[in-house]
Amino acid sequence: MKYTAPRGTHDVLPEDAPVWQALERTCRKIFELYNYKEIRTPVFEMTELFARTIGESTDIVSKEMYTFTDRKGRSLTLRPEGTAPVVRAALEGSLIGKDKFTKFYYFGPMFRYERPQAGRQRQFHQAGVEVFGSADPLLDIEVIALAEQIFSRLGLPDLEVNINSVGCKKCQPEYNKKLKAHFRTHLDDMCENCKQRYEKNILRVLDCKETACQKFIEKAPAPIDSLCKECKTHFDQVLKGLDEHKLVKYKINDRLVRGLDYYTGTTFEVVSKQLGAQNAVCGGGRYDDLVAELGGPSLPAVGFAIGLERLVEIIKSSVMIPRSKLGISLFVVTLGEAARKFGFDLLLKARKAGISSDMDYSGKDLKAQLKSADRVGANFALIVGDNELKSGKALLKHMQDASQEEIKCDAATIVGKLENLI
Repeated sequence: MKYTAPRGTHDVLPEDAPVWQALERTCRKIFELYNYKEIRTPVFEMTELFARTIGESTDIVSKEMYTFTDRKGRSLTLRPEGTAPVVRAALEGSLIGKDKFTKFYYFGPMFRYERPQAGRQRQFHQAGVEVFGSADPLLDIEVIALAEQIFSRLGLPDLEVNINSVGCKKCQPEYNKKLKAHFRTHLDDMCENCKQRYEKNILRVLDCKETACQKFIEKAPAPIDSLCKECKTHFDQVLKGLDEHKLVKYKINDRLVRGLDYYTGTTFEVVSKQLGAQNAVCGGGRYDDLVAELGGPSLPAVGFAIGLERLVEIIKSSVMIPRSKLGISLFVVTLGEAARKFGFDLLLKARKAGISSDMDYSGKDLKAQLKSADRVGANFALIVGDNELKSGKALLKHMQDASQEEIKCDAATIVGKLENLI
């Protein structure tokens, strides 16, 4: 039987690994530049954590979660997103609370059962940030600026920020009444999911992507037209700050609600014109009620998550970070048993000195070993046989121009020479 990766998952092969590494390094560097600290959470949590925070009417909870029962009958779920686990971990570890201002960042795989497509998999990876302890609009601006700086550092083209405000518990009820009144006469012509959302959480209707529903969604009341005084002031200050600091190209998208129920106030997405319909590479916003919802104090919070697979797709198509051949500094070519032992000892010494190196372990002849050195991208090949050991001279071949020179057959001498060359 031939085994393949499960549908919706993929292997990161060595030729693509440099793209992932460069992306992760860039994210980590910018996160720490903004004074965010890394937090790591388990890949599975109690199912109730997600059902309670994401919302039972969302597609994620109703259709997409990977849920299973453990041997003691507990319902567990592979995490479909990163914010709820971070809040749970921060509360459990007493890392957030009143009079505490805390910043976290995270990396990790997430899991959702959905139709695989470009940049969207059933196992996918996110990098994200979460900030707890302040309702200041400047923090909304900071996290948007942080995301923009990451994308700018990567050289990503054709990006735009879509921004909206979905209001708070004070203004959402009145807005929900307006939405119900608008959609009531159109329900018979809308999809079954929207009919269910109409009853359970009317705001979720705005998140529907069905073509038949879009013509009714486009004419629906906008949440920013129903904001309470506090929410409107907050949103206006965010927009004013973005304008004053000229941080990003943005537009107000008054249908943007995101796919998670815990958002309040500011919501935003960074979108790319290179990804078609599913074009968001980053999304986030405020979730000022979530900490209290999970048993903590009333604590404002804001954050975002970046879809790394989507970024990798853009980077690879734009050839901004080349998928370069993985190379090493030294490949040791040996002929004879004594030379093989010398070569292995040289490898150990070279690696201790920080010189990447390798050798043949399968008994190939000279020509085949040199081909191996070329295939792994070695900068230099040291050629040593039993005769060279006796004479005390080996050959150091420069692989780029095929030139070669004699060198004393002594590990310390060879390592010293390479340290000066690389």
